[in-house]
Parts: sequence; structure tokens; C-alpha cells
Amino acid sequence: QVQLVESGGGLVQAGGSLRLSCAASGSILIINNMDWYRQAPGKQRELVASTTRCGSTNYADSVKGRFTVSRDYAKNTVSLQMNSLKPEDTAVYYCYCDLLLSTNPYWGQGTQVTVSS
Repeated sequence: QVQLVESGGGLVQAGGSLRLSCAASGSILIINNMDWYRQAPGKQRELVASTTRCGSTNYADSVKGRFTVSRDYAKNTVSLQMNSLKPEDTAVYYCYCDLLLSTNPYWGQGTQVTVSS
């Protein structure tokens, strides 16, 4: 089993910044993908930023240029620096990972990000 614990959510005004962090623990062999998703009320969960085992990153078009994902491969952590936040970024943000040679997905409990206008 793998446990993911997120931190760093909160309330911020539009234009502000927040930094989310996620730490993985448990029976970890090699983490493959370690990503951030978000889900706004009434909407489907969507991928915000992803990192691969090989160091590649990818972003949703809506956050490109504003969000930066970083991963510490030695500590099994991933962070999301969110700048120039907009009210439409309001959502519960979830950390996700999967392991090499495994099909099991692992999710964190989610952290609320609220951006006021």
C-alpha cells in the first residue's frame, strides 16, 4: 500500500499564490507517474500537472505559464507552485501516483484551494 498526504491548500485572493505539497510513503518500489489533479464542484476530475519517472512534465493548457510542478525523486514528494491564481482554479486538488510494473492508482485525500475574486 502507498499513502499520499497533501498539504498547502487554503483561501487566496485572485492573483495570489499557493504551494501544494504531497508526500508518498508505504510500500514504494519505484513511483512511475506522480501527478496533480483537481475537481471543481459539478465537474469531472481533471489532470493539472504530471511528472514521469524519467523527469518529463506536462500541464493542462489552463495552467501553463502559471503553475509549476516539481518532484523530489529521492524523497518521493511532488509539489505544485501555483501563481496568478484565478477564481476558476478553485477546486479540491488531489495528488496521484502509480508504481512501475503495477496498475494500481493511488490518490491522496485532497486539499481544498479556494480563490476569491
